[in-house]
Parts: sequence; structure tokens; C-alpha cells
Amino acid sequence: MVMNRGREMIGKIVVSEETGRKFGVVGDINFVSESGELLNIVIVEPTKHSDELNLERDDSNRMLIPFSAVKSVGDFVIIAEKEIV
Repeated sequence: MVMNRGREMIGKIVVSEETGRKFGVVGDINFVSESGELLNIVIVEPTKHSDELNLERDDSNRMLIPFSAVKSVGDFVIIAEKEIV
């Protein structure tokens, strides 16, 4: 069930709840396979704004946003920017 919800986010644009700025597109989800706990969303096609924030990156230099910053998922993935800066 959790994985299906995670897959629904892939391909959606990530937007800041506070400013409405775009961060990029969800390219993948990092999770704990044993429990299904979602850890990070992986950003592809990062915007200039997200590049300027010096976000955490994975071994492939892809941007990571902690799943705890995700506030809602619909047409967009809405994140609390204040929780990642």
C-alpha cells in the first residue's frame, strides 16, 4: 500500500508550500524495504532555485528531499521548504 502511494508521486512537480517555487520533478523514492518507510524523494530536472539551496545529494549527485517535508500529494507534490533549508 505505501509503495503504491510512493509510486504515485513519480513524475510530479515538487512545489514549495510557502513560496510556490518549483524544485524539480520526483524521479524516484528512497525507502526502507523491510518496513516500507519512505525516506526521501529524489529530484530530477532540478530548478535553479533548488540548486541554490545546497540540498542533500545521493551517491549519483541527485537531490534528496526528506519525505517528512512532504505536506500533500495531488497534481503536485507540496513540500514545506522551511523544513529543508
